[in-house]
Amino acid sequence: MSNKVLHVLYNDDDILMDAVRKTRAAHHHIEEVFTPFPVHGLDKAMGLAPTRLAIASFLYGLVGLSVATAMMRFIMIADWPQDIGGKPSFSYIQNMPAFVPVMFELTVFFAAHLMVITFYMRSRLWPFKQAENPDVRTTDDHFLMEIVVNGNENELIAFFQETGAVEVKVIEKH
Repeated sequence: MSNKVLHVLYNDDDILMDAVRKTRAAHHHIEEVFTPFPVHGLDKAMGLAPTRLAIASFLYGLVGLSVATAMMRFIMIADWPQDIGGKPSFSYIQNMPAFVPVMFELTVFFAAHLMVITFYMRSRLWPFKQAENPDVRTTDDHFLMEIVVNGNENELIAFFQETGAVEVKVIEKH
């Protein structure tokens, strides 16, 4: 199934932000915005929900801490107890201060690596994926807003030309 979208190009980020606000006020659906650099406040202007990646990172850190605790208890207490520096090897709690660096490192290791995997999966960035950039100029100095067209092409084109757009094109998207 194919549908029409409007590619609206801007050459300034402040003009883009004003256009996004006007577009949302006019109740037009913004499909995506492509920018050559991060634009502060664009996510809020587009009405995007806040990210939950920090919650996932905290949970991944807890998994790492749990793995570290279970691993050290099994290795140093249950499986292969050793007398290191006169510390008793029959109690995990008495040895825990010596295990804190390992617990910290595994917490950070699990949180970092699982966050990278989660980010790539959530962003649908698979190995060998083709780029989805609709216009090459958005990697240099232009900003592109993609708007869904619902049969009102001419009035949308006129609306976006009034917002300061450099170029407005109707594209058939597959």
